[in-house]
Amino acid sequence: MTPTPVSNTSAVSPSPSGGTLPQFGTFYRDMGHGRYDSSPATAGPWSPKTQHGGPLSALMGRALERHAPRPGFRVARISLELARPVPVADLQVEVRTVRSRARTELLEGEITSDGQVVLIARAWRMIASPDDTTQLRREPGGPPLPGPQSPHTMTGAHVEGYIAAMEWRFESGKGFDTAGPGIVWARQRIPLVSDEPDTPRTRALTLTDSSWPVAFELDHNRQFMINTDVTLALHREPIGEWLCVRSATAASPGGSGLALGQLDDTAGDCGRILQTLLVTQR
Repeated sequence: MTPTPVSNTSAVSPSPSGGTLPQFGTFYRDMGHGRYDSSPATAGPWSPKTQHGGPLSALMGRALERHAPRPGFRVARISLELARPVPVADLQVEVRTVRSRARTELLEGEITSDGQVVLIARAWRMIASPDDTTQLRREPGGPPLPGPQSPHTMTGAHVEGYIAAMEWRFESGKGFDTAGPGIVWARQRIPLVSDEPDTPRTRALTLTDSSWPVAFELDHNRQFMINTDVTLALHREPIGEWLCVRSATAASPGGSGLALGQLDDTAGDCGRILQTLLVTQR
């Protein structure tokens, strides 16, 4: 039997922090046995019918965290390959162990929709560093968290899905349509999956696929560009709801694009984000 979908309403209401709060309730609904119903909140900026990679990445991260957990181990790096556009529809998530040893494990997962693979993931899970490990130099943390801002838009984009389901606080005078390296603080306004708390890693993954749009240094209106993958490496667990991405893009004629971001929380640096960008003519 086809599950009853989450309401497709895109209505919004005032948020306590200013801006608007989508009435979606959650990004996904757990249907059991690895099946999930996608809400309209997962829709990306390019179409209301296809998902943003952020919630999708977090859904896979959640499955990787829950797969045969081992005390004292942590997921240090997750690489996600975005195989094709992902419809706002039912998803099936599966994870397996590729290699398991005393101190490290290699995990692999995939998400399918209507029988087609839409996302492939690999993750390294390893034993956590001992408490007496020497801390290396401290990278400077992100800028202070700005105060509440009006809802942010993106020229020509669908903003009633993922963009509205997140709260964005850019540097003063900045936004998605500002060219150049970017800095933004963001947090989820709704949970990833209904009836359960988010984890530090899923909160980070919900945001990481937004790294390159934060640093729009190429003309995305004149040229077609999209990331084919996203890698998140965390040297410690993020703290709190608010996370900061500081991102910049590199690109060369005859080459491709590359976006590199630093992930911070209110305590400072906690990881890095890497994305490969397809850049071509529209």
